[in-house]
Amino acid sequence: MTPVGEARRRLRTALTGGGRVVGTFVKLPTVDSVDLARQAGFDFVVVDLEHSSLSEETVISLVRHAAATGIPALVRVPVVDPPLINRVLEAGAAGVQLSTLTAAAERDALVAAARYAPHGRRSISLSHPAAGFGAVDLAAYLAAEAADPPLLVGQVETATTRDPLPELLDGLDVAFVGTTDLAVSLGLPGAEALLARVEEIVDAARAAGVASGGWLARADAESAAGSGLGAARYLIVGSDLQLLGSALREVMDKWDR
Repeated sequence: MTPVGEARRRLRTALTGGGRVVGTFVKLPTVDSVDLARQAGFDFVVVDLEHSSLSEETVISLVRHAAATGIPALVRVPVVDPPLINRVLEAGAAGVQLSTLTAAAERDALVAAARYAPHGRRSISLSHPAAGFGAVDLAAYLAAEAADPPLLVGQVETATTRDPLPELLDGLDVAFVGTTDLAVSLGLPGAEALLARVEEIVDAARAAGVASGGWLARADAESAAGSGLGAARYLIVGSDLQLLGSALREVMDKWDR
């Protein structure tokens, strides 16, 4: 098994076994963010290509560093871009997190971009880190990828979807509730209406046999429960940028100026 396969298996085993994994978004263009997350004990990081100024080159460098140091890194993408998805997976990404999933066709496109034939349409090459730059036999590499394919996370963050939720989520590893976008989509409703939609998504994930997940500003059981994510098994807490800002403000708040 390749190191990337080991990272994927570790996360997938925790998710399917009823465990919980906790990560954070990486938005800053420095491998220090990856190292600090690993040192702090996070289970994974999500390198953010949606809400950050990261270039593709920097994302690939962050993913390669994460793979080399042993912390799984997923990459969040705003749309299904098969060549981009192939490049981040070849760099060693443990999976892909797709923003604003609303249709089963989008889910199918994500699966196709992340899986080799006959299960998908991902282009094959061995000249990349995940295949040992050609040191791995083609048949052995394909078998390893089939045994531990990339984790696929779909963000559900709209008031409605074009396809029924259980159908939409089938085939994913995680249904991620994007609560901030969801609140905006609902017209910034009261907490009760937002929680009702979160519960609907979580219930649909359970019915589809998919782990549920979501984003929290703080890592504690009270925040998770209050957001309707008490049973979520895939949690992302803040981001490197947000956590840095919070720490800096906390330092200055303690000074009497």
